[in-house]
Amino acid sequence: MGARAESARGPGRPGAGTPAVPEGESVLLRGLEAFAELGYDRASARELARRLGVSHNFINDRYGSKAAFWRAVVDCALGAQLARMPRPDPAADEAGQLRQFITGFYWNAVDTPLIGRLMVDEFTRDTERLDYLFERYIDPMLELMRPAVERLVTSGRMAPVPADVLFFAIMGPVCGMLEVPLALRLGRPENASPQQLAATAELLAELVVNGLLATGGGVSRSGGGLNSRASSAGAPPPGAAGPEPPGDRGGSAARSR
Repeated sequence: MGARAESARGPGRPGAGTPAVPEGESVLLRGLEAFAELGYDRASARELARRLGVSHNFINDRYGSKAAFWRAVVDCALGAQLARMPRPDPAADEAGQLRQFITGFYWNAVDTPLIGRLMVDEFTRDTERLDYLFERYIDPMLELMRPAVERLVTSGRMAPVPADVLFFAIMGPVCGMLEVPLALRLGRPENASPQQLAATAELLAELVVNGLLATGGGVSRSGGGLNSRASSAGAPPPGAAGPEPPGDRGGSAARSR
């Protein structure tokens, strides 16, 4: 984003001698800090402006609304995170590909802890913001590992697991990368090096994948794998074919508001 023209100074706009309006990336980072700390509702336009060091009109003038600013903040942080996610390694087997994906997910959480806190807060709220996160970022991330999961299920190495259970089985250990004060009290060395954090990410991923693979070998579970949102009531009878993965996972159209 380019610098905003200074000729259109409105009421309350900082005058001469005040700090310059920050550039786009700095604005988005400060916005991420505010949303992660306060949550969306408590981060008023006035509080955001105070933290950004700009006039109270700045958010509306540059982004149009607080909601649009929130989307810009999320796009900046999660777009970069999605781009860094590892793509399937054709030389690795399905378990190895799944392990690589989950390790990359945990390592990204270390690089962008604020976005993790923002997302955890939004996961508890049935809002258009959650729809935005799911459709633009969560589902595309899951899509990266979906082929490996489906092949593991088909081969019998992993039992079908409902999508929500699988997601939270993977998401839960992220706190092991983000909750540093608690981790220190549990024995993690202070000022852990990047190598130590990478080893932690790999160990967490190994534990999750080993647990998922331990559900294979003929153990029966309800649900249809990563693509399924069905409850156990929708499980097929013995001998019947498993449910077909639905083609549309948008989810927002079916939600009752």
